[in-house]
Amino acid sequence: MTDCHSALATGAPSVGAARRRHFLLTIAGALTVTLSQGTLAQAPHPPADQRVDRTLEHRIDSLVATLSLEDKIKLIGGTGWMYTFGQSSIGLPKIRMSDGPFGPRTWGPSTGFAAGVMLAAAWDPALAHRVGTALGVESKARGVSILLGPGVNIAREPQNGRNFEYFSEDPFLNARLAVSYITGVQSQGVIATIKHFAANNYETQRHFASSDVDERTLRELYFPAFEAAIRKAHVGAVMSSYNRVNGTYTSQHQHMILDVLKGEWGFDGLYMSDWRATHDGVEAAKNGLDLEMPSPLYMNAETLVPAVKSGAIPMAAIDDKIRRLLRVAYRFGIMDRQAPGKTVVAEGAAERAVALDAAREGIVLLKNNQHVLPLAPNTIKTIAVIGPDAWPAVPGGGGSSRVTPFRAKSFLEGIRDAAGDKVRVLYAPGLPAADELMHATAFDREPSGTAITVEQFQSPNWTGPSTMYKTRFADDWVRDLESGPAAQSVSSRWTAKFTPPVTGKYLVLGAAGDGDEYTLSVDGKAVVTQASDVGPFPRWKIVSLTAGQTVPVKMDYVQNSARPNMGFGIVPLDSLVTEEAKRIAAEADVAVVCVGFDNKLEGEGYDRTWELPWGQDELINAVAAANHHTIVTVTAGGGVDMQPWIDNVPAVLHTWYAGQEGGTALGEILFGARSPEGKLPITLDRAWTDNPVHAHDTPVWDSVAGFPRVQYAESLMVGYRYYTTAQRKPLFPFGFGLSYTTFAMSNVHAPKQGSAKKGVDVTVDVVNTGKRTGAEVVQLYVGDPSAKVQRPARELKGFQKVRLAPGQRTTVKFHLDERAFAYYDVNAKGWRVDPGKFVVYIGNSVDETPLQHTIQIDP
Repeated sequence: MTDCHSALATGAPSVGAARRRHFLLTIAGALTVTLSQGTLAQAPHPPADQRVDRTLEHRIDSLVATLSLEDKIKLIGGTGWMYTFGQSSIGLPKIRMSDGPFGPRTWGPSTGFAAGVMLAAAWDPALAHRVGTALGVESKARGVSILLGPGVNIAREPQNGRNFEYFSEDPFLNARLAVSYITGVQSQGVIATIKHFAANNYETQRHFASSDVDERTLRELYFPAFEAAIRKAHVGAVMSSYNRVNGTYTSQHQHMILDVLKGEWGFDGLYMSDWRATHDGVEAAKNGLDLEMPSPLYMNAETLVPAVKSGAIPMAAIDDKIRRLLRVAYRFGIMDRQAPGKTVVAEGAAERAVALDAAREGIVLLKNNQHVLPLAPNTIKTIAVIGPDAWPAVPGGGGSSRVTPFRAKSFLEGIRDAAGDKVRVLYAPGLPAADELMHATAFDREPSGTAITVEQFQSPNWTGPSTMYKTRFADDWVRDLESGPAAQSVSSRWTAKFTPPVTGKYLVLGAAGDGDEYTLSVDGKAVVTQASDVGPFPRWKIVSLTAGQTVPVKMDYVQNSARPNMGFGIVPLDSLVTEEAKRIAAEADVAVVCVGFDNKLEGEGYDRTWELPWGQDELINAVAAANHHTIVTVTAGGGVDMQPWIDNVPAVLHTWYAGQEGGTALGEILFGARSPEGKLPITLDRAWTDNPVHAHDTPVWDSVAGFPRVQYAESLMVGYRYYTTAQRKPLFPFGFGLSYTTFAMSNVHAPKQGSAKKGVDVTVDVVNTGKRTGAEVVQLYVGDPSAKVQRPARELKGFQKVRLAPGQRTTVKFHLDERAFAYYDVNAKGWRVDPGKFVVYIGNSVDETPLQHTIQIDP
């Protein structure tokens, strides 16, 4: 693949060496060049000198001129974890930031909104604007002037631990929602921060790995949401990602920052690092990083003063960073605010209502055989609610996006409230906790009652002097223990024997603290492992054992955290599901099984499993065997392995991470107060091996470069682009979602011939043919069978959500602009339309497009 820097060196257009180094605002205006094979066009963007308030710029220049070099450098680093430095001599206060794409998570509780992927499942830009506005209101009330959201990275593969923070697998959908979200936040005088720029699609080794992506793929998949945020929403800040792109860290990536972000797109706001994502102060400063967060470890006076004095960094580069800081401070009214204090804000009814609507609109009904849903309270006497995600509430995933809501309603509580007093609601977790399973393991015991021998070493590699002791159980694991790093890593070896009571399948479970490592072996074979750079959640494997045949069990554990935190166990697979869960499932008229992940199993810093957490497949099947009216809800940031149980249950809903109002929304949908209206913003694979990313999703060490690389060898063929092009069927397609009513689309009106430059208008009629009010998402895809290069068979280029009463009809209008027909021409370094026949597909999912229309497109 071509490195971005190499592409620049071999003839890519430049904004000019002087402008690239001095970061001036003026950029080239709209440019159209006629080529023999088609049209190359820059998306319209007025020259910066037509947009900038010249009076303000002169004021900023005069303030910058009063500062010493040392004062300027101080302002381009953070302080106190979530603040920028203030400078009283120029009237600049400290600027407070906050994590929280789904609610400001600092300085007290906040309204907990649905996660980004669930907002995308609503397919409703107006809702995204409402959520953004509510976030702006709550942020401003807390003295927060910069909100660190939204996240818009593409859902390249389902295991990415931060997929739930982002929107979808599609750049068009991401861009539409990002623009609405940002304009909502910024309407309240709060700076939105779009992140993470760019190709941040995995968490494993994110601080070291390189996303190796060709330029066309970057432009067509991974850049569009950022470009729209800048050109359409005028976002105030952009945050770098942790990863490298084509070998260079994004906090110092000349091509991405100077040539594209600030040059071609005309970004005039702050480009900040993610927290501790800076690696070289000089390279970052000269290549466009404006603000190092959370503190100036690299862009500090010790590093930069000599570089400026030697000419390695032009003074104009430092001045530009201060101009950008002052520009956003004036633009958003920060210069008129006092330095923020500690503010406690009460819960707002308006914000709570927005959170409820986001949860209502984003739940996706995937399966509804025999019309199990909606439930009829007058015919149901007992309902069983079972599963680890039923209670307590799971409003969001883990990491920096985690919000502490004022209150969060669990699925159990929401179902109980919706069921009313005449329906009996029973509850059981259904599975033991991990430490309970470890404690229940029947290792072979000695006469003294002990079963496990522990050998402890003061080294991290089981060498040197050791001490030994014996214990009864290996259950010294605490789920939420956060002890920080150890002063010195130590190791221990735990050995035991296990004699299976029956022949069959057994669950082998291991767990350790954050940053710890272990290898759990059974019968001399490594079964479960945890590396130091992955998440601290229980890991498991299913093995087959023979009754009476004793096997040795060994856990080699390295403690890198300040306190020991580990455990392991082995239990028969068929003993996992509790008898209580089976009993209430059999007793009830309907069973709802709530499975999935939570903020300890899916979150920032690690990638989760494709499979549901241990025991949940068995739980679903056990409940389904006891009750044929079993409904499954899945809490996750993306796709999971549904193959073990999908054919055994009549109804499935994807509930994502629904925020504080998820329980209320689910109860309303299950009992029919609301018709489900969510549509998948991702493709759900039948198997992980079906996914085009499967063969190359893991970082591979590059011994020459000295860091791991992730090869984006699938190029443009991510998600539905792959499935439609390869003509393969996933488990559930992109855009899919069932309703309690039905809709019909007809009467497509579009020209037979059109101009890409002028654009094309398309209309379609939609009618609610069912008996209930509901919402449909009309989706428009474009195919280019006559392109001179390979293109995906279908690409989303328009969508509109309509809510209709029974029998109600409406006409939906789409305008397809030039970009709707274009691809990125790597050789010409711009967007290109090959004239010829284009096919417009209209329907309610990428695989269900009954309406098609062919248009001859001219340049």
